[in-house]
Amino acid sequence: MVADFKGRRVLVVEDEMMIAMLVEDMLAELGCDVVGPAHGVGDALALARSDQSLDAALLDVNLAGEPVFAVADALREIGVPAIFSTGYGATELRAVDRGSPVLQKPFRAGDLARALDAALRTAGAG
Repeated sequence: MVADFKGRRVLVVEDEMMIAMLVEDMLAELGCDVVGPAHGVGDALALARSDQSLDAALLDVNLAGEPVFAVADALREIGVPAIFSTGYGATELRAVDRGSPVLQKPFRAGDLARALDAALRTAGAG
């Protein structure tokens, strides 16, 4: 499965520094190129709007109390699939986001690989 993700550019949006580092490592081991991480909505929006070569994004639903949904909307507008990560489950998502892959924290590299595969297939990029 690692070869499937080689060179895929994945935006990481996560406010917890240690989790962001773990996710970066997982994605790198899968062969992905990590964009970010962005630790807040403003930074994430700037990266999403400036990088036209994103293949997918991993979005922490709650960024220090601020919902990530503005980033999800911006990504949807440019056709970039989102994977949501949360400690609370899919109930935190809006109806428009419910078809996207959701990773329940804590998650493992295999869970991330399956979610990334699903996101890329759904987007028609995989």
